Amino acid sequence: MVAHRNDLSVPVAVHLHGGHTPADSDGYPTDLIEPGGRRDSTYPMRQRAATLWYHDHRMDFTGQQVYRGLAGFHLVTDDEQDALGLPSGERDIPLMITDRSFGEDGSFSYPASHHGAGVDDAHMEGVLGDVVLVNGAPWPVLEVAAARYRLRLLNASSARRYRLGLDPARTPLAQIASDGGLLEKPIEHSTVLLAPGERCEVVVDFSAFKPDTDVTLRNGLGSGGTADVMRFRITGRGGDDSRIPQQLSQIEPLSADRAVRTRTWTFRRALNDEHPVWRLDGRAFDPERIDADVRLGEIEVWRFQSDLHHPVHVHLDPFQVLSRRNQGPGPHDKGWKDTVDLAPSESVDVAVRFRDYPGRYLLHCHNLEHEDMGMMAAFRTI
Repeated sequence: MVAHRNDLSVPVAVHLHGGHTPADSDGYPTDLIEPGGRRDSTYPMRQRAATLWYHDHRMDFTGQQVYRGLAGFHLVTDDEQDALGLPSGERDIPLMITDRSFGEDGSFSYPASHHGAGVDDAHMEGVLGDVVLVNGAPWPVLEVAAARYRLRLLNASSARRYRLGLDPARTPLAQIASDGGLLEKPIEHSTVLLAPGERCEVVVDFSAFKPDTDVTLRNGLGSGGTADVMRFRITGRGGDDSRIPQQLSQIEPLSADRAVRTRTWTFRRALNDEHPVWRLDGRAFDPERIDADVRLGEIEVWRFQSDLHHPVHVHLDPFQVLSRRNQGPGPHDKGWKDTVDLAPSESVDVAVRFRDYPGRYLLHCHNLEHEDMGMMAAFRTI
């Protein structure tokens, strides 16, 4: 049980992103905690160890409230993960990556909105900042020993994507986990791609660098103030008994031939009174409308179709990516996912199976401005 108390002057709705939680604790956009109020949320943690995060999910206001800081990590551990010998303790580092713009007085600068729902037409693609923050600090420096470190990377930005890589690139990024926890086997990348809401855990071996070396984590999709994310400063040699096992976990495959049905969800721009808006299946989100009933325990294939970039997030349980553009999963699609990035004019098939908890949950674009403009749908587990 977690008690959330709201000491702000505005309502909030707390969502545990990636959490396997009962419906009344999921943070539905209208399950508000009013100013001065409190809400007790049940987080049973009957799920795999994973890097989760929590953030505000208030209807029409998610973008600006997360922008102003209503987000944080929620790390789940278990015995399976602890027994692997991965870097731990001070060498297990959560890194929340965001982009922000600032006013002359140093305050966050978020564009004015239409009656709270979304932003002006100039920010239809989402709000992009011009400074990258890591754990709330601009371009920080972390002193590290010449040893292995586990980096839990989270893209908590409103709309910005990151292609993250080390410079100099003398050692690979060994991915060990995605949104829903450990992969079966580690995967080596030169860079990792993260859309809003996605997480990726990598192990970096800083012993490949000499002491007193600076290593920069760069964003290959950025420029100017968004090209550099942070620096690691290697301070000296240190003892290291960690390892990266070749077998990390076992993952049950959710194959398409076990699915009872296929549903298609379409993410596209539309016009409303001559103003562009974002829609899921051509409709704006209605918190009282149920768009799909899904039986607990059954496997379904959900086909996501897009016009432009949309990171799609599904609540309650993670899924497995089956295909992109009728081909296999992409290099960053392995393991259990709860957010998947759709490129322009792309179709992605995922296998979903919901467990344990009946009730009302969400499917939506995790570009927070798209979400605030109504690019959400509710499904009900029965």
